Amino acid sequence: MILNKETFFNTLSETASLNEDLYSIVKDICDNVKKHGDRALLQYNKQFDHVDNPELKISNAEIEAAYARIDEDLKRALQQSHQRIEAFQQSIKWEERKGQDECYELYHPLESVGIYVPGGKASYPSTVLMTATLAKVAGVKNIVVVTPPQQEGIPDVVLAACYITGVTSVYQVGGAQSIAALTYGTATIPQVDKIVGPGNQFVAYAKKYLFGNVGIDQIAGPSEIALIIDDTADLDAVTYDVFAQAEHDELARTFVISEDISLLKRLEDKIQATLTQIERQDIVKASLTQNHYLVVANDFTEACDIMNTIAPEHASIQTQNPEEYLHHVRSVGALFLGHYSPEVIGDYVAGPSHVLPTNQNARFTNGLSVNDFLTRHSVINLSQKTFNDIQQSAKTIAHTEQLYNHEQSITIRTSKEYDND
Repeated sequence: MILNKETFFNTLSETASLNEDLYSIVKDICDNVKKHGDRALLQYNKQFDHVDNPELKISNAEIEAAYARIDEDLKRALQQSHQRIEAFQQSIKWEERKGQDECYELYHPLESVGIYVPGGKASYPSTVLMTATLAKVAGVKNIVVVTPPQQEGIPDVVLAACYITGVTSVYQVGGAQSIAALTYGTATIPQVDKIVGPGNQFVAYAKKYLFGNVGIDQIAGPSEIALIIDDTADLDAVTYDVFAQAEHDELARTFVISEDISLLKRLEDKIQATLTQIERQDIVKASLTQNHYLVVANDFTEACDIMNTIAPEHASIQTQNPEEYLHHVRSVGALFLGHYSPEVIGDYVAGPSHVLPTNQNARFTNGLSVNDFLTRHSVINLSQKTFNDIQQSAKTIAHTEQLYNHEQSITIRTSKEYDND
């Protein structure tokens, strides 16, 4: 079905990305980990992942051996991805000091970071590359990875990515329980300052519940892409852009916007014709049945308005002049311009992190970057002249707010002579 702007907005407003019923379950899991530590983690490994493994930690020797086992083509691919991510993040890293002579900001790396690497329907070495590399460039000393245990062990490719990026330690535990372990610390898993990385709804709700005890990157919903296309777009390529997003899981969301309703009809026909020929068909079909939207716009301005309202994780512009949208499409996690910038390139090797805001959160936040692994604080180091120039205004405001000891803190400095300037 092809929707106009009004109908689509009504449909979008009724869509819930997270199951609120899970929140109380997640709370109980987190509280249990806080109380019982490793014992609770091992119990949840059996209960949720059906893995009975007495060792939570993956040894450094196992990590190095996993790297040695993967084939050379895969090693080169992971290395190229790592190098491009590292170079891009170095280029955007905040300087150590920024501001004026007497008032400025200093930036410092976090001491310890936890990274959640999903398991389940696929293996995700790219998540390691797109998070741990950033932390390393920032200068984080302790980088801890948690990932769900699996019957056959953690995939070599995930451990290889940990080896390449210089992860400090890896633990086989997943879900809400792993977020709690990183937040509170256990006998085995160290407490961290911030947790990043995508996960399922249990992970998202655990982050929401524990935020304040630990820093988090975001509360992520299902993965999503929105595309704006015109008659110059390659519909075969657009079809697979839609499939690529839909194959993440059944909740993944796909949106295609165009001013040409006949183009949208042709695209939908191609999607349906190609769907029977693809891998991961069951997942893709479920996603498209529940969370696939074709939206017709009246003009350029309306297309941009629809895109900014969706505020998608990934926005792809496949039109004759995609650069025209650059300053009009603002509320997106990442913007992909043109035929040769497919979203999938951003997933793996472009350079910016693929950990991006979902669920319309791009209206007020941004994708993960090296700077999310830095703290900053202001420094105020005034000369006597500057103090004398501004102290009266401070006293006046303090007096107006009836904070008289604030006022006196300034007055006492104007009534004494000091040797230093």
